[in-house]
Amino acid sequence: MYGRFRASVAAVGAVLVMVGCSSSGEGSDGTSSKPVSQQPKDKDPYWVNPAGKAADQVAAYEREGKDEEAELIRRIAEQPTANWVGPEDPEAEVRDITRAAQEADRDALLVLYNIPHRDCGQYSGGGAADADAYRSWIDAVVKGIGDRPTTVVLEPDAVLHLVDGCTPQQFHEERYQLLWGAVEKLKSAEGTKVYVDAGNAGWGKPEQIFEPLKRAGVQIADGFSVNVSNFYSTADSVRYGKDLSAKVGGKPFVVDTSRNGNGPHAEGDPSERWCNPPGRALGEVPTTVTGDPQVHAFLWIKRPGESDGECKGGPKAGDWWPEYALDLARAAKG
Repeated sequence: MYGRFRASVAAVGAVLVMVGCSSSGEGSDGTSSKPVSQQPKDKDPYWVNPAGKAADQVAAYEREGKDEEAELIRRIAEQPTANWVGPEDPEAEVRDITRAAQEADRDALLVLYNIPHRDCGQYSGGGAADADAYRSWIDAVVKGIGDRPTTVVLEPDAVLHLVDGCTPQQFHEERYQLLWGAVEKLKSAEGTKVYVDAGNAGWGKPEQIFEPLKRAGVQIADGFSVNVSNFYSTADSVRYGKDLSAKVGGKPFVVDTSRNGNGPHAEGDPSERWCNPPGRALGEVPTTVTGDPQVHAFLWIKRPGESDGECKGGPKAGDWWPEYALDLARAAKG
């Protein structure tokens, strides 16, 4: 019911080979397109991948003479979005990402989404084969990070699914141990910040999740994340986060604002309103200048333009969907 996507990561070497140069094609007049650049570090310290899917789409539209579409997708391409780490060779993948970020004088932003029995077998089902495989995967991620500045959003929905009954009871204790262990390992990497995922403003109440969040290690983490891959407004998400923070020792939090510009979808099957809903919009651009010390950042954790799953005409979870990306950008305010 609360499934999310895992962005399928292309061969990292191919994705990052263009770092340091621009992801530029030629515009309709035959000139080179404007390169995708970093945001001001004082407002947003996170790395913009100049060779990401959105940047590639900008270049493709410009080659086709679709300048209006190119400028719309540029709204996505020029903002930092999280890198969802894949299951294959995480050490090399993370090392490439964090090195590219460091070379650009920015921090890497990672999502770890590989917990065993992930997403209750829905669109983003899967994850590590067992607890030992997950621990080994986390170890590899930590090696890949090294001492480079990195922020990690840990396991979207993993705690939530312990609370809502989606994850079978026999896996609960193991999951708590894996999450706590992951926070410990990640925090052993100098310069790494960790935010344990804590659901969203629409699923339930903070009273239902604060104790499980503690068991998952939020006390030793830097805070928690809310609204990952969802659409609840920033105001509602901040309210939810503050209510929850008061129950977990005042921990700060980050909010996913990637697609919440028009709030949640209110029509259709309630169990799939989260999956590629129509009429949504990009939300506030990523920034660490939130005006509230409890809110560490507004982040684009979900990568706008990538599908939630094979629903409403979408491709498989994590695949780039240019038509949906265009709709998000057209509907964005400002």
